[in-house]
Amino acid sequence: MSQHVVVIGGVALGPKAACRFKRIEPGSKVTMLDMSDLISYGGCGIPYYVSGDVPDAEALRTTAFHMIRDEKFFDEVKGVDVMTRTRATMIDREKKQVCYENVQTGETGVLDYDKLVIATGATPRKLGLPGENLKGVHYVSNPHDAECIRASISKGQVGTAVVIGAGFIGLEMAEAFADMWGVETTVVEIFDQIMPRLVSPTLAKMGMEHMEEKGVRFHLGESVKSIEGDGQVQRVVTDKRTIEADCVIISVGVLPNDEVAREAGLKCHERGGIVVDEMMRTTDPDIYSGGDCAVIKHQITGQPLFLPLGSMANRQGRIIGNNLAGGESSFDGAVGSFVVKLFETSLAGTGLSLGAAEAAGFDAFSVMLIQLDRAHFYPTKELMTLELVVERGTRRVLGIQGFGSSGDAMVGRINAVAAILKFKPAIDDISNMELAYAPPFSSAMDILNSVANMADNALREMNRGVGPVEFEKLWAEREAGDYCFIDCREHADAQPYMERNPEHWHNIPQGEIYKRLNEVPEDKTCVLVCNTGARSYEAQIMLTHKGRSNVVNIHGGMAALKKYGLEL
Repeated sequence: MSQHVVVIGGVALGPKAACRFKRIEPGSKVTMLDMSDLISYGGCGIPYYVSGDVPDAEALRTTAFHMIRDEKFFDEVKGVDVMTRTRATMIDREKKQVCYENVQTGETGVLDYDKLVIATGATPRKLGLPGENLKGVHYVSNPHDAECIRASISKGQVGTAVVIGAGFIGLEMAEAFADMWGVETTVVEIFDQIMPRLVSPTLAKMGMEHMEEKGVRFHLGESVKSIEGDGQVQRVVTDKRTIEADCVIISVGVLPNDEVAREAGLKCHERGGIVVDEMMRTTDPDIYSGGDCAVIKHQITGQPLFLPLGSMANRQGRIIGNNLAGGESSFDGAVGSFVVKLFETSLAGTGLSLGAAEAAGFDAFSVMLIQLDRAHFYPTKELMTLELVVERGTRRVLGIQGFGSSGDAMVGRINAVAAILKFKPAIDDISNMELAYAPPFSSAMDILNSVANMADNALREMNRGVGPVEFEKLWAEREAGDYCFIDCREHADAQPYMERNPEHWHNIPQGEIYKRLNEVPEDKTCVLVCNTGARSYEAQIMLTHKGRSNVVNIHGGMAALKKYGLEL
């Protein structure tokens, strides 16, 4: 029997659910309404349109076969009726009706439904700052925003820009300004690192260092107090400084648009977002929801998760489309996978960072490994950094994050772990994970296998080490005389550091440890360093064998220290 499905929201989840349902039930009717005049666009591509990587804003709305996804397209190609510039004002669940209003004309009406989909998305979080409404202050939420920003840059009206917020969109916009347009760009972040909660301070510093090399300035741990200007923005005032700005981007997260659901009596989370079950049903079995307006289950913590991603919305849309037609498809949650491009590099991750794991109550630790992303003899090899987060006792892998090139190599490793995290893998599952191998793509012992082996060695207390953050503290205390820093590389590599730090930097190549054991002080903590942490680990094993327990290995070695920005 044919039915009428009404979809509120037409950006990502809404169109996917509508089209999937129509493929299964071509004889049923679907009506989709959206407040905007633009529907079904790739919002995640907006920073790349601003940068110029995507040459035309219309490309964000086209299909792979170059058709614009507008009202006509959905009517003629998909069989879906679309009402743009139309706001759903109320849901009457008893009568199964949606009341609406045309935001241009004020015309009102009512739609009867058999099944309803709420796909109202999210709205950029506003800070409520003085001057937030000045010309030149933007949020990045739709193609209209992007066109306005790019037009002002193209006209030469933007020489300086301030980005408030160092999350995904903020960093992507900072790159867009600085890379393509040469705009003097500053990022202000209230937390003390970029990508807060998502990656460790070490990985965050590595990403920030690379962006600073490309000309982007950062002010961390600062709170914006006001935005000033005479009609047009001219400056941003923080609690520590004043920054000149012709353009300001506010990117401090989004809030789920759950008002119409909340007013209809549907269960919503106390912090925002419509609550749904595994079939994407709300607390009304005839109403479904998903995408940026809904909360789902975190597959590691079991807690509610708000994860506004276009990829998530599309997958959920298919689930809803199936179930609207009587199916029993399920969406069992997410582990929280991400990647963000930072010029020639990227930060990526899945699951929990160490900080997030500890906040969730796990007894967790992490190990960091720097290793080549392919065979050491292959000419296009590059160093990749991975940090694996593990629960002590159970050996369960809770997450993995990485910093590397902007190609597919690192995100491929992250995705491999993402695929199995919900099954509660242990260290051994990653250590023995089968990965496609050929020298142009990976090494015989892949970095993913190696980082798991490193975690195993750490639990066995064979590899007792710290990363760049802790090394920086040890190095700062070198004058106290409690530490001996031993470079385990060959003399030519160690010599420049010995010359600059003759009292503190010593050189004993790893292969000479046993015959030069008398040069290793027993009354000090020995800090071992090499290029990536591999030879210093071998040296630690050798010293431990000889009864030296006060030995610390620097994970990631000199490569990690350099990426972190430390100058010895």
